[in-house]
This record gives sequence, C-alpha cells and structure tokens, in this order.
Amino acid sequence: MIEQIKEGYVKTEREHGIVTIEFYHPQSNSLPGKILHTLAKDIHAEGLNTATKVIILKSAGEKVFCSGASFDELAAITNEADGIQFFNGFAQVINAMRKVPQLIIARVHGKCIGGGVGLAAAADYAIACEGAEIKLSELAVGIGPFVVGPAVERKLGLSAFSQLAIDAGNFRPADWARRKGLFAELHETVEGMDESIVRLSNTLTKSSPEAIKELKKIFWQGTEHWDELLLQRAAISGKLILSDYSKNFIANFKAKQKTS
Repeated sequence: MIEQIKEGYVKTEREHGIVTIEFYHPQSNSLPGKILHTLAKDIHAEGLNTATKVIILKSAGEKVFCSGASFDELAAITNEADGIQFFNGFAQVINAMRKVPQLIIARVHGKCIGGGVGLAAAADYAIACEGAEIKLSELAVGIGPFVVGPAVERKLGLSAFSQLAIDAGNFRPADWARRKGLFAELHETVEGMDESIVRLSNTLTKSSPEAIKELKKIFWQGTEHWDELLLQRAAISGKLILSDYSKNFIANFKAKQKTS
C-alpha cells in the first residue's frame, strides 16, 4: 500500500508477519502534517492487526533518516490552533508507536534531526549505521524539543537529552548516540545494518505475541499520561512558532536554500 502525499509518501509492505512502514519526502525526509497523520494512522492500524508480528520503521534515501518538521509547513502556520495541530502530529506518531503491542524496530541509515531523533527514540529497538548523527535543532528555530522530549529523555536520560536540547546547532556522532542508548546497535555499513534487522525481525516473528505484548507494557510503564502530556507540549511549540524569532529564522533558512 502506498499513499502519495504531494511529492512524498508513506508505504506499507508486509511479509511473513513483518510489516515495513517506509516514509519519504524530497526535502531530506522532512515531515509535513499529512505524512505525520498517515504514519500515526498506519502504525495504529498495524497494532490492531493480529497478523502483524513486528514493525520496521524506515525512510527512503541515503543520507538523512529524518530531518524533522517541514519548514514549509512551519512557515505557513499563522495561528496557535494550526500550530498545535501541526506539532500534535508528532505526538500522535509517538503515542501510536508506544501503544501498539508489537515491537518496533527503527532502521536509522542517516542523520536524525529534531523530530527524527524522536522517532528513533520512540522505537523499541533502533539499529543504525555509521553516519547516523543526531541533533535536536529546535532551540535554534526558536522553539524547543517539547513534543519529542519525553521520548528522548526516556531513552537517553535527562543529562543526554539536556545536552542535545541546549547545544542545538551541533551534531553528535552516531557512536555517542549508541553509548547513550538511543541506538541499540551501530554498524559500519548499510549492509550490516540491514542484515541485523532481518535477523532480529525474523526472530521476533517466532516469539510469543503475548510475551512481547507484556514486555512492551513494562518497557513503556509510566507513559500512560502521554496522550495529555504530548498535547500540552504541542501547545507550547504551537505558540512559540508564531514568534518573530521563529518566523525570521525560518525565512532566513528558506532564503539560503533557494540560493544554495
């Protein structure tokens, strides 16, 4: 199944209980609202499908796993309601990922920026390769990693999360992300990464679905309030994105893109 979204897409493929959900956008795999909505919807649907044993979340392309929020959509936000709606898209994806009874493996083949770090953190097991640098760039934009923050803090701890949130202009290397717990595995090559994903996903299809469901409940214990929490966080970002600081930053960023 492929759902075309302007020039991007979300594609779902299934084989022997392994469901692969792939997203793509030509602007460095950025995430406009429609892709976020479709990701959340598709992940939720697989959670209801008893034939689905494991979910792999991946993106297309070579250099960037996900660059976070779509700057085109950020630039188009003119009121708080629209801002909340957009950032709530990230909340819906993260909440869908934590609620499904299946384990989710993230295939992180390249750089993670902003919301992309949130997707990797919300996965139950992230497998990456060299070059998968990470950065929480939100503070530089005039907002903050409010919506993805709980997922990142849960996986990396408060200290590492605060380092990423404060030093918003610099990438941390993939090995730093592995040592802090964001990546369960880090491979030298894409081939090695994919071999490991095949191995683990096939193993999980032979595991007890009930045992996995109970394990996932334990892994995500204490996040039951995230439906409300992440919506509250979306409201913070939805307000801040209207500031002159954010509008000027986005306008300057888009102008540089046109001239580069």
